[in-house]
Amino acid sequence: MLLSQITRPDGTLAVVVRAGSEAAILRGTASTYDLALEAATTRRPVAAIIAERGMGEAVDLPSLLAEGRVTLPITHPDPGHMHLTGTGLTHLGSASARDAMHAKLAGSETLTDSMKMFRMGLEGGRPPAGTPGVQPEWFYKGNGTTAVGPGQPLTMPSFAEDGGEEPELAGIYIIAPDGTPCRLGWALANEFSDHITERVNYLWLAHSKLREASFGPEILVGDLPADVQGTSRIRRDGAVIWEKPFLSGEANMSHTMANLEHHHFKYDLFRRPGDVHVHMFGTATLSFADGISTRPGDIFEIEAAPFGLPLQNPLAKAPAPQAATVAVHTL
Repeated sequence: MLLSQITRPDGTLAVVVRAGSEAAILRGTASTYDLALEAATTRRPVAAIIAERGMGEAVDLPSLLAEGRVTLPITHPDPGHMHLTGTGLTHLGSASARDAMHAKLAGSETLTDSMKMFRMGLEGGRPPAGTPGVQPEWFYKGNGTTAVGPGQPLTMPSFAEDGGEEPELAGIYIIAPDGTPCRLGWALANEFSDHITERVNYLWLAHSKLREASFGPEILVGDLPADVQGTSRIRRDGAVIWEKPFLSGEANMSHTMANLEHHHFKYDLFRRPGDVHVHMFGTATLSFADGISTRPGDIFEIEAAPFGLPLQNPLAKAPAPQAATVAVHTL
């Protein structure tokens, strides 16, 4: 089952449920947020609530996406209560890359901090159920004001050195009234970053991640496939200039999803009732690693069969501000 949100002609939201190629509006539901909050509050499965409410008007979701009427699949009434976060160095990559990585780890006496973190994940990222494993790298991207809908531009700041895609899976969560994190499902995400800034010095990683991000168009409700195989590509002037498969899911990761979720939600800050979390789980495929320099107007496209419609976003760059620096006013 897949969930998405569309805008009606009067500007209000409607929730769309899709099974196979059939998609229809969910009756009596103002937003995905309302649906998720009811499920979290009552501890009822989302599927049960959907079956109870029933389906209304059928819709052509690909056409609505082309018209720009498909929005983020979940939003919060107060964007400041949606958190965009993620983890890195969690994926093993292909089998050949994994073998090469293990050989390098075994034969090297001096490792970079990134390699050390990766090795920690290999050794302690898959603990027995109910037992915390090693914590991963963690980063903050922003709140709901930096979440960009499908089809909308991912805009790099005027001071950015680069605007590059990172195809990822994101867990979509809502916090129940008693503080319990509840997972609504999974979505494709573009964890848009500044890789040139990050390359200068790894301690600038936080700066490189404070960028917009996109996710959707649809949320996969239910279990995540262990082996997710997708494709990431960049289109320029109508032609594909770069394309590469990506792997995700626990079969291709050094951490379990449960361990990554634990190390995010162990903080009281991230268990505030009613908050929404979009937590991205890392990637192993980047066009930047293949020497691609993106340009405004390029279109990022990420797709993987279980997640419905592809996620597409054009690249844009913000104009330079009139002042060279941000001046703080003293009160």
